[in-house]
Amino acid sequence: MSELGFIKIDPKSTVAPYQQVREQILSAIAKGKLAPGSKLPSVRALSGTLNLAVNTVAKVYKELEPQGAVVTRGRHGTVVQAAENRAEQEVSDAAAGFGPDCAAVVSR
Repeated sequence: MSELGFIKIDPKSTVAPYQQVREQILSAIAKGKLAPGSKLPSVRALSGTLNLAVNTVAKVYKELEPQGAVVTRGRHGTVVQAAENRAEQEVSDAAAGFGPDCAAVVSR
């Protein structure tokens, strides 16, 4: 399991801590530091490591899911989603913006 030791919170930043964490995770995925299938620490573990509230880290994970960056598998934890799945999700999300008929065609 990745401990995400590369994540650093800048307390002097005007950017909210949850946004700092979110951006650093997305950057790590984009740069290959977090490969598809990499298991992320539990919300409690990461919040303890970063000295953040549990709800702050939970918010990060919840925001990353609809973007297709991660997927939560219940008791199996949160893992980085494969790049192909992210691309599929982005196309599906874009199609949904055009209405249900278009989204149905894309999902076939």
